[in-house]
Amino acid sequence: MRRTATVAGFAAASLILAACGGGGDGGNDAATGGGGGGGGNQVEVFTWWAQGSEKAGLDALVKVFNEQHPDIKFVNGAVAGGAGSAAKDMLQSRLQAGDPPDTFQAHAGKELTDYINAGQLEDVSNLYDEFGLKDVFPQDLLDLLTVDNAIYSVPSNIHRSNVVWANPSVLEDAGIDPAAVPADIDAWITDLQKVKDAGKTPLSVATTWTQVHLLETVLMSDLGADGYNGLWTGDTDWNGPEVTAALEDFQTLMDFTNTDRDGLDWPESTQMVIDGTAAYNVMGDWAVAAFEEQGIERGTGFVDFPVPGTDSMFGFLADSFTMPVGAPDPDGAKAWLETVGSLEGQVAFNKAKGSIPARTDADPAEFSEYQQSAIEAYAKDTIVPSLAHGAASPIAVLNGISDATSKFTTGASDLKTFQSELATAAGS
Repeated sequence: MRRTATVAGFAAASLILAACGGGGDGGNDAATGGGGGGGGNQVEVFTWWAQGSEKAGLDALVKVFNEQHPDIKFVNGAVAGGAGSAAKDMLQSRLQAGDPPDTFQAHAGKELTDYINAGQLEDVSNLYDEFGLKDVFPQDLLDLLTVDNAIYSVPSNIHRSNVVWANPSVLEDAGIDPAAVPADIDAWITDLQKVKDAGKTPLSVATTWTQVHLLETVLMSDLGADGYNGLWTGDTDWNGPEVTAALEDFQTLMDFTNTDRDGLDWPESTQMVIDGTAAYNVMGDWAVAAFEEQGIERGTGFVDFPVPGTDSMFGFLADSFTMPVGAPDPDGAKAWLETVGSLEGQVAFNKAKGSIPARTDADPAEFSEYQQSAIEAYAKDTIVPSLAHGAASPIAVLNGISDATSKFTTGASDLKTFQSELATAAGS
């Protein structure tokens, strides 16, 4: 796999990867949300992988870990909640209290900036040499991970964010050809109206982070790769008319969504498409596992395509694992990072989770039809960083954007105020 020059540009903006864990205990004792205790041959892995394909991926990774390191006990520190909002809050409290887990999940990109600046993460560059990772990770990914000549995490995967998942039967009932991908947001809105007229939910979403996820893809579509990237480099004006137009499209899309959205998380909104109560769902490609684990086949039971207008872009995010300063069981953390970066670990994990390996020596033939298409797209498309998943902005910026989005989609602010609050959150 290779990356485009766009990624190299974001490497200069201190993008880094952080980890994923949680969910299943792989046969070992599990603790939830608490400290690992330290002082023994164990590793507390702190994540938000507690359900669905995320839990399945973690379970697969833990199985490999148990095979590679049978003398080290896995301790599950998972905190439930999509995109890790609850986990991040608890993690911050633990780090500030001097009670770090042995390793924790974060997203690739600027999400780790605050931890690095606060001196809370160890430099794990030496592990890249010890584990031979520099020989199997693409150079541009290594550049992305490097901050001031140091690397602070080991990536487990690569995800694509800008994917639409659709139920072909619902589309056909609404008079829409499932094989015909809308050219842009306007064309998609036309199809959404057809679904609404047919009596089904056109577009399923869930709680706030999934709405921010939808927002980022609309910004990608309407602004293009350069314009979207400019939101994070300062070259695109958050208060400009192009952003206003994109926010108007976002508002229109939200008008086609389910009214119970704020009480759901992503598995429930994806299940609406699986069950045929909704036509479309915008979600990262971890959603593919939700279809496949229920025996639903690509092309007949579901179709997928890039969000209209983003077909030449790859919305980039990734999970990776860190070694916090003061980790009580650093040897356990090192063992976990070894498994995360290993070929066996990455193949098992990504086959279960729906993402693609960060390693270049994995055989594409071992993966699903969708994953093979993602590997191909990752190699040729323009890479743009996900907002909702930590690649585009520090945590504080994402929190501000999430708060503004929640106010807007619950009717507590109008579009003008929404745009102003987004600009303020982004520092414009």
